[in-house]
Amino acid sequence: MNFAGLFRAFEAAVALREVAKRFSALARPESPPVEPPPAMAQSLAGQLEAPLTNVVVAALKEAFNRDHARLELERAQLEEERRRAEHALRQELRRQAADREIARLRLLAGVSLAGWTASVGMFAAGLAGGTTFARVLLATGWLLLLGALGAAFNAQAHVGAPDNDRPVATPAAQASLGLLIAGLAASAFSLLL
Repeated sequence: MNFAGLFRAFEAAVALREVAKRFSALARPESPPVEPPPAMAQSLAGQLEAPLTNVVVAALKEAFNRDHARLELERAQLEEERRRAEHALRQELRRQAADREIARLRLLAGVSLAGWTASVGMFAAGLAGGTTFARVLLATGWLLLLGALGAAFNAQAHVGAPDNDRPVATPAAQASLGLLIAGLAASAFSLLL
């Protein structure tokens, strides 16, 4: 509430009352011939106080209404600022989660590429077993590692899609890890055969 407005209204009422007292004192002659009856004096005071009271009440109502409108405006502005801050926070959290997911997918893609390169190098160096089953297992490992690489790249394209409220691991992202592990395992087992 605006207490300064209330105090001004109260001061105005007191000043008006003082003026009314002085006015009534000036209106009375210095030596009145006959003192007015007390009922008449009270009715005159009541007639002066009633309009002053109405003026004070109207001033107080106006001050309260003005303060209420100002408070409602401030409340609406604070609510709008809070809503904007929450939206900005959600966007920032979404961005950070997307950055983490992309970094994870890049790591999976790098490991898949390194694993595929290593398995091709093993084959070229003749380290893979000479049996047909070992070569089929190595070729399966290549396909799985290339599939993991492709799934990781595909998932990266969908992480920051505008239709997602938050980055969620897509099926391609989940498949990328499984394909990577299976491909590395197949390549490793081909060495043992």
